[in-house]
Amino acid sequence: MTVDVVIVMDPIGSIKIAKDTTFALLLEAQRRGHRLHYVLPGGLSVREGRPRATAAPLAVKDDQAGWFALGQPAELAFGPGQVVLMRKDPPVDAEYLYDTHILGMAQAAGARVVNDPQGLRDYNEKLAALLFPQCCPPTLVSRDAAALKAFVAEHGEAVLKPLDGMGGRSIFRVAAGDPNTNVILETLIGEGRLTLAQRFIPGIRDGDKRILLVDGEPVDYALARIPQGDEFRGNLAAGGRGEGRPLSERDRWIAAQVGPEMKRRGMLFVGLDVIGDYLTEVNVTSPTCARELDAQYGLNIAGQLFDAIERKPGG
Repeated sequence: MTVDVVIVMDPIGSIKIAKDTTFALLLEAQRRGHRLHYVLPGGLSVREGRPRATAAPLAVKDDQAGWFALGQPAELAFGPGQVVLMRKDPPVDAEYLYDTHILGMAQAAGARVVNDPQGLRDYNEKLAALLFPQCCPPTLVSRDAAALKAFVAEHGEAVLKPLDGMGGRSIFRVAAGDPNTNVILETLIGEGRLTLAQRFIPGIRDGDKRILLVDGEPVDYALARIPQGDEFRGNLAAGGRGEGRPLSERDRWIAAQVGPEMKRRGMLFVGLDVIGDYLTEVNVTSPTCARELDAQYGLNIAGQLFDAIERKPGG
């Protein structure tokens, strides 16, 4: 059955198609014969109680020389027969939250929204991991600089980071007694921002694994993002090298802890970050690494996701 796939994403002209999971989803939707609609940046709105989008017909091709073509933008009303892919990157700021409210209205009007807008609001990607404490390393979330400093002293070495970052930005590795600890905490906490402290996991040297869940079930391979040179962060955006690996027994155990709750909440496409034996983040906004895993193992992760979407009522 052909549907209208409406994509809410960052500007399509600036993506790197070889690594962009959203682009893989668009290619797969087009391959299946679905109609693509690209929501112009800032294009969500509500008119007389009806959620709408300013969107342009979209065609894509896997070609670095020109990967997309847009038709004439027009106002599109949300309703049945549509699948809306919400793929905007963090930060999850006020504007992002307003967009999820409009997409909640689209959902109520009959559109299928992936991932569920309520879940996007509920699951901060750092805090969501702490819903599964049996999977996580020792962690403290606080605005209290003294408590965070004591946490570092207790564990000898810790990672400090804000709750709204992505791509490895503003992440600090701090050892007990480091003279920079106070200024790092001042920078992160500022006028009262919550900050996360997590015991440093030496297993980061072997990579920060991204495990993808599709409708609660893990893809069989993870992408280990391995720090390079003197960098401790494995994020690809911070220069990490991506290397595919089969899931370990521990990886599958973590996925089994998290997956059913994600499925229950309508989070069809989720990325788990695992360092060593520990879950560190649950990514729900725009999980990545599908194209790298597809290339290394001959997978079609976007196809798995669309299979799940098309199985669901309203898909």
